[in-house]
Amino acid sequence: MTDRAAWLRLATTPGIGATLAARLIERFGSVEAALAGSDTAWREVGLSAPTRRALAEPPGDGLTATEAWLAEDGHHFLTVDDASYPAALAELDPPPPWLYALGDLDLLDYPAIAIVGSRNPTHAGREAAHEFGRALAAAGLVVVSGLARGIDAAAHEGALDADGFTIAVTGTGLDRVYPAANKALAERIAERGLLLSEFGLGTHPARGNFPRRNRVIAGLCTATLVVEAARASGSLITARMASAANREVFALPGSIHNPLARGCHQLIREGAKLVETTDHILEEIAGSIGGYRRRPTTGIEAGMKTSTAAESTGQDDSDELLTAIGHDPVRIDDLVARTGWKADAVSSTLLILELEGRVQAVAGGAYIRSA
Repeated sequence: MTDRAAWLRLATTPGIGATLAARLIERFGSVEAALAGSDTAWREVGLSAPTRRALAEPPGDGLTATEAWLAEDGHHFLTVDDASYPAALAELDPPPPWLYALGDLDLLDYPAIAIVGSRNPTHAGREAAHEFGRALAAAGLVVVSGLARGIDAAAHEGALDADGFTIAVTGTGLDRVYPAANKALAERIAERGLLLSEFGLGTHPARGNFPRRNRVIAGLCTATLVVEAARASGSLITARMASAANREVFALPGSIHNPLARGCHQLIREGAKLVETTDHILEEIAGSIGGYRRRPTTGIEAGMKTSTAAESTGQDDSDELLTAIGHDPVRIDDLVARTGWKADAVSSTLLILELEGRVQAVAGGAYIRSA
């Protein structure tokens, strides 16, 4: 049995998850030795009788189905000892022993930020998640969330709308989408970004799965931003997991009359950093992301770099656009003509400037500098 085959055999055995797998490998020294263990030794590690029987019997249909799934393009199975396994997750104790992935594995090497929050946000909360997702993706970060309704979906969509990259960590097997309403979004993410799960194929959504999903989200990212959350919510659990893993935690403040702002306010009282603009995040994490590998400039970043004036003067892109705006209302088409940038690059940079409070939208689709 090859090393990969042994890992797949263990991963597709019913009843074995991250904790039990870590115990088995610690007890036996390797995954192959764990599979060859005795019933007595397995019982001492904590395996139930049905799980011990499953390990002792020949592999079932689950292994066959997983091997067929992995034979398709873009489908991956990573173990903790693979070179492709994300270094950030390897720092967790214990790290998820394996991950199933669908999409672009290279994204696991790039600086990432989690955006999480309520499944039933206010309209303003949903807009904020979309705007921060879009702006942070345009700034070069991979936006990570959990594919849930509400804030998660808005953050993923914002990143995709910026022609940026996003990772969705799921609480089910990757052959399922939960909630089903996000199926089209999951397909976009698989094509443009990455779907990731520690759960095997066929795993249904279950209450106990989502804290494990949240742990992967928190561990994978340099920082976590909570947009809207009640005091008792999975988003606060994610934030606390991030803090426990020595990751930065940010929270968006809201009205004292909004119940979904109370979780964010509680996090701020506990030490999370209050956020009003993307600059607040980028300035805080600049030192943490310097060592990450980055792919060649593509997508929105490529569009933003088409201006030879910015390259020749060394001037910041957003400052160049601010100069092009001048002091009178100006429309996007006019800015395209003045800068030579693509329209999507102008739109994304305007969004960043607006989040930073440096410009504001006015009637007629125009923009002006803020006072």
